[in-house]
Amino acid sequence: MTTVELVLRQIDQAFDQKSWHGTNLRGAIRGITVSQAVWRPAARRHNIWELVLHAAYWKYTVQRRIEGGSRGGFALEGANFFERPAGKNFRESEWKADVALLVKTHRDLRAAIASLAPARLETEMDGKMRILDLVIGIAAHDLYHAGQIQILKRLQP
Repeated sequence: MTTVELVLRQIDQAFDQKSWHGTNLRGAIRGITVSQAVWRPAARRHNIWELVLHAAYWKYTVQRRIEGGSRGGFALEGANFFERPAGKNFRESEWKADVALLVKTHRDLRAAIASLAPARLETEMDGKMRILDLVIGIAAHDLYHAGQIQILKRLQP
């Protein structure tokens, strides 16, 4: 197995493939209704929907950095966290569209990683971090937020 294949296995297990550690990000949001997605544990705290878009944004950002792209171009305006719902009205179709965005950004990131030559994983970006560290980090990021989502689900009345 090449390093690229190993890294792909890690990000897939953190996102949507079976693994020993339990629920991954995709599994954490499976079956979530829009009502569950918008529930907040307290004022000014993130809900599940916002965590989903946050994860999508950072997958996009890692892909962009791997490919050497410039900032901008994410499907939504803004960065990092995106308020959801944007008003008091929300629809199941909007929630499902944002989940689809997460799935798409994962597939795009996966394709970008799969296209890398193994030696490229050792390339430093901005003299700070290797591509390998960035890609391993995005897998950890998925699992971190999967855990948050699992807790939010249990806290809901």
